[in-house]
Amino acid sequence: MAVITRYVVERNGVEKMTFTSKAEADAYDKMLDTADELTTFLTNSKVLADDTVTEALALYMAQQKDELLIALGAKKAPAKTDKAAKTAAEPKAKIAAVEQAA
Repeated sequence: MAVITRYVVERNGVEKMTFTSKAEADAYDKMLDTADELTTFLTNSKVLADDTVTEALALYMAQQKDELLIALGAKKAPAKTDKAAKTAAEPKAKIAAVEQAA
């Protein structure tokens, strides 16, 4: 019999997601905290009348936090260096090699 450790993220008594890594569970919980704060922010703006749309938008914004911060100018976009371009191309080269071998 195997023993498996699982980390459960729970909100208001409802299980949201289960992880095998504490770091992943903490990151997801932090993202949900951000979404809650964004929901409050958007609700206070009175721009969106539908609560479901407000919550969906807040969750999307929390999930795309880095891109949102770049768009707001609070964070700089990572510069594409030759090394980054080469690193991005490596998986494609490996896939092509595997496909050729098959």
